[in-house]
Amino acid sequence: MALVALEIPKVGLVMENARLVRWLKNVGDVVQQGEPLLELETEKSVVEIESTETGQLVEILLRADQEARVGDRIAWLENNAPIANREGKSDRIRSSPVARRFAAQHAVELRQIAGTGPRGRVQLIDVQRTVETRAAMATLAEAPSDLEPLSSMRRALARSVTLSNATVPQFHVERAVDWTALDTLRADLTAQLPAGTPLPSVNDFLLQGIARTLLAFAALNAIFWGDANSPDAGLVPANGTHIGLVVAVPDGLLVPVFHGVEQLGLAELARRRRETIDHALKGRLRREELEGATFSVSNLGKGGPDRFNAVINPPQSAILAVGRRRDCVVARSGSIRVRPMSVLTLTVDHRVADGRLASDFLASLVATLESDAWRLTDAETTS
Repeated sequence: MALVALEIPKVGLVMENARLVRWLKNVGDVVQQGEPLLELETEKSVVEIESTETGQLVEILLRADQEARVGDRIAWLENNAPIANREGKSDRIRSSPVARRFAAQHAVELRQIAGTGPRGRVQLIDVQRTVETRAAMATLAEAPSDLEPLSSMRRALARSVTLSNATVPQFHVERAVDWTALDTLRADLTAQLPAGTPLPSVNDFLLQGIARTLLAFAALNAIFWGDANSPDAGLVPANGTHIGLVVAVPDGLLVPVFHGVEQLGLAELARRRRETIDHALKGRLRREELEGATFSVSNLGKGGPDRFNAVINPPQSAILAVGRRRDCVVARSGSIRVRPMSVLTLTVDHRVADGRLASDFLASLVATLESDAWRLTDAETTS
């Protein structure tokens, strides 16, 4: 029999520590790989963590309400799998050669760094951020007496946007969209949908329109992986379309992810969106509802600005900012019209796409949103 250590996993790119809410298994229980094992409270939500191994839980090291950092050992599992040492992993830390050299030059312990490369590999940028953070902390003066500490969620947001701006070269393209056709369609859907079925919102059409467009623009349906200075850098394509929707919650933002949007009808998407937003507002999103997106959309609604630039949520490749809807005077077929318009601003990771591709993507998305090619499936109109 072999003992395997279970550790606090990293949930999201910027998570550093978490609080154990409760164990879903007891000592002596047999646990299957992939089976829910415990619940963790991160800065963003309470998430279920699955077991990475199959075996018998023989010792619990972390109790409910205790906090731990990413990588901390929390339990022992006994199984029959061969292991390299008592911790169930090799002593060698996965890291790039340039990261190891830079770490040695600055006396940085690689074991203390959560790598962002493939399979947790420590990259040069990971070590550089650690060195910069250490230097900044060393120069901090005593905190002022009137300092207001940040909430856990606000700290997570601060780390996320800092990471995004520091590591992702971003550019923006924008285009106006006319909502006239969509308004007509939504009015028609009111009569088509069965009683009690939620009417798809503009966000549902945006999610489905983005999904359709991503299928034709594979570069934006992928994430950049690795260190740009290393030959092992590349793009990881997504299997299907997985899109995040920015949701405002008390004291911050969450970005729940809708998986396989291209396979969902409008009515089903509307139902899932309502359910997921409810989970987000109650802080009960599951781990899989926060991960896996390549693209996000931020719609601030009628109270938002005319246009704005959104910051990419690493490791995603793009985010669409939707300006507020307003009546505008436009020229159509030689005539002047007043139409409901919004400005769409696309922010793109320049490592995965250039301006031409981003511009073509946005033009295609606008054409889809302005078309009358939308329809409900037979199942949606009869269920």
